Amino acid sequence: MDVIGVLAFCAAGRRSHDEGLNLAGVATTAWPFLTGTVVGWLASRAWRRPTEVVPTGVVVWLCTVVVGMVLRKASSAGVAVSFVVVAASVTALLLLGWRAVVGLTLRRRSGG
Repeated sequence: MDVIGVLAFCAAGRRSHDEGLNLAGVATTAWPFLTGTVVGWLASRAWRRPTEVVPTGVVVWLCTVVVGMVLRKASSAGVAVSFVVVAASVTALLLLGWRAVVGLTLRRRSGG
């Protein structure tokens, strides 16, 4: 779900800026964030509790944004403050949101 969320964020961003939605373009935009997502998965050992908002989701989200922005800066891509705010907000919604929905669903099913 995290990869889908990051790809959706990158595709939506490209579309909103009238950039192409071809595979190469989305990959070019997504690779820094996907790298951050992988770092977050490794740092949080997300495979142990992939649906937990805290700490798994928070670590994955923060790594996605921070590593993504560092790699964008290193590759001469834009890291304007407004972009960082939008990226952090949208990826928080996507990467934490699905975990929150799963958590609520599981709690309701278990009667708790």
